[in-house]
Amino acid sequence: MTDRRRINGPAGATIPPIYDDSDLQEPRSAKGRSRAPNASRKMFLKTGVTPSASGSAYLEMETSATPGVSGLKLSCSVHGPRSLPRSAPFSPHIILSTHVKYAPFATKQRRGYLRDPSERDLGIHLETALRGAIIADRWPKSGVDIIVSIVEGDQDREASKLQGDEVWDMMNALSGCITVAAAALADAGIDCVDTVAGGVAALVQDSGEDTPRIVVDPIPSEHEKILAACCIAYLPNRDEVTNLWFRGDLPASDTDLYTSLVEKGIQASKNANRVLVSCLSETLQ
Repeated sequence: MTDRRRINGPAGATIPPIYDDSDLQEPRSAKGRSRAPNASRKMFLKTGVTPSASGSAYLEMETSATPGVSGLKLSCSVHGPRSLPRSAPFSPHIILSTHVKYAPFATKQRRGYLRDPSERDLGIHLETALRGAIIADRWPKSGVDIIVSIVEGDQDREASKLQGDEVWDMMNALSGCITVAAAALADAGIDCVDTVAGGVAALVQDSGEDTPRIVVDPIPSEHEKILAACCIAYLPNRDEVTNLWFRGDLPASDTDLYTSLVEKGIQASKNANRVLVSCLSETLQ
């Protein structure tokens, strides 16, 4: 008698499919940046997408003009504030817990169901950026959980694994996590000193250019080489930076280059903040 609870395999032997990826192993030249150096990609932001959560938001970045490069899609849900267990020690301020996780299908290399070190680093940077914006003294002995799901990563899926650098993609993902989390916190009614938004600036060098240049909202597939980049969480009304993440190789003696990179990152965060304020204004109407 056949066991109906099982899905039996074929009776005969099968041959697994083999795909020819020889064309993907060859380095592909960058398509070039079609936007101005100070222009950011278009952004879509909407709140209230998860009814069961205290607050939620969804963010989507414009897809790159380069074929095979997907845009950035993020979903954030906020649960709380809620009382901590009786066994927890007394805390005069709210306990913030951030959780960032890639979907298994978000990137070219399939992600596991458990968080890897890169996802934990994103959660730490996100907690640092939001902690400087939330008025934590309003909720003593309370906790709030902020969960960000990266539905689609900002990666070039046609490039081989050796060509891409995950660090630059992580910076773009972190800037989106900061912006979408700020919108979800506002949707949950959690008081903040200001609306925090994330922005990325990078020092890039393309073919045909003698000197590197600084661009905002960089996409690795649009440039030949990224020398350095910084991700900034910025409060525009208070003129404060709550988180600064810098990666790259720059001469330590050239302080003006560091300052220019940070200023461009602040400009990118201001561009994202305009979209954030516009989305919250439409929600109140």
